[in-house]
Amino acid sequence: MTINTLEEKFTHELGAIYDAEHQFLDAQQTMLESASSADVKAMLKKHIAETEQQIVNLTRVHEILGLTAKRVTCDAAEGLVTEGNKMLTATSDVPALADLTINGANSKVEHFEIACYRGLISSAQMMGQAEITRLLSENLQQEEMTAQALESSMPSLLQKAMATSKTAGMSGT
Repeated sequence: MTINTLEEKFTHELGAIYDAEHQFLDAQQTMLESASSADVKAMLKKHIAETEQQIVNLTRVHEILGLTAKRVTCDAAEGLVTEGNKMLTATSDVPALADLTINGANSKVEHFEIACYRGLISSAQMMGQAEITRLLSENLQQEEMTAQALESSMPSLLQKAMATSKTAGMSGT
């Protein structure tokens, strides 16, 4: 596929984040089943609801552009999901490590999404698309807040994982 205009690039990237959000939604639902911490489960439930709303916003962006929402395979999202699933499988025997893995995988996803939305917002602004900018900014704000919440919960999850760890391998002693 050849992309020759800003609008074509924007549409392609819009379809890619639309696909990514769907992939991440499926992964979050799987991770919810593997989570043991009430805090991690609550975070996932909240983020699942936000992701569903973000997909609605992306569908609306497509409609504003006169398009039907279409997923464009996002290889980066696929890679993040695959890596998260591999790590979750590897840590599944130790619930505290699985919860830490879920948190870390979601943090990586959030930063990817933040970068995608920032790029889309810049393009929408340059194209003079105020309503699209607003919808994408709503998604970005949710992603930034989720990233912040994940980062804030990391220390307590690390402490729980260290307390249940079978070895002190990285303790420096």
